[in-house]
Amino acid sequence: MVRIRGRVGDWPVDLTVELDAQDWAQLAQHITPAAVTSEPAAVAVATDALWQTTLDLLRQAGQIEGPQLLAQLAALAGSEAAGKRLLVRLRHCAQVRMETAADAPIYHWVG
Repeated sequence: MVRIRGRVGDWPVDLTVELDAQDWAQLAQHITPAAVTSEPAAVAVATDALWQTTLDLLRQAGQIEGPQLLAQLAALAGSEAAGKRLLVRLRHCAQVRMETAADAPIYHWVG
């Protein structure tokens, strides 16, 4: 599933596109090799491990306010930018629900 949010001119856009395995295969045929990044296996494993640690952190906490979660993720990932990328990934994770509170978003583990 791919979610696209933004604006087209003055019109807000919130679009969810669901693709099955055949759709993904067709899409992959249209991507040029130059557009696909070749990530070394060690980097891919490290990225997966960081993602699992991120999920474990939220699972154990149950819920965390956004600024506190960002600080923890930045410390885990090594930079604030990397922490923000993990927050974005969490927003689109089916196991996580984000609640907009008065002061800061709250991330909830829903499993």
